[in-house]
Amino acid sequence: MQDHPFNGINLREQPEAYRIGRGEYGVWHAEPYKSQLLPHWQFKDEAAAESAVKAIWSLYEGYRSDGDFPGMDVARKFLQMGFTRARRYAKYPDGQKYDEAGNVKPVSGEDPEKAAAAQVFKAAWDAVREDEAYQEAKEAWREAYEQ
Repeated sequence: MQDHPFNGINLREQPEAYRIGRGEYGVWHAEPYKSQLLPHWQFKDEAAAESAVKAIWSLYEGYRSDGDFPGMDVARKFLQMGFTRARRYAKYPDGQKYDEAGNVKPVSGEDPEKAAAAQVFKAAWDAVREDEAYQEAKEAWREAYEQ
């Protein structure tokens, strides 16, 4: 795997190594959370997204109950990725936004199933970001660990 600040680190055992970053930063390196969340992450249609969000939200609530901010934030990132990936596939059936020359492909239509899946993830992603416990944990995290 590529070099990453917390690649190969168990963030539950060494939570101080976690970095929030922008957007979906570090999600593929955030163990053990990635391994717990990834099996539930799917966005092929609205029903799959609802199932995924239910499972991810349940894990999020567990992390929140445990005061585990890295877990809470990685769950938020999986919800964000569900939204962004479903939106991409809604616009580009092959998931590729760029053609071989590096130009943005034209959008010829929108897959309504993927668009509906994106909205399911967006609602959950917004709910996490608006969660007072998440906001407080994020602020405490920044004060404790980020320079």
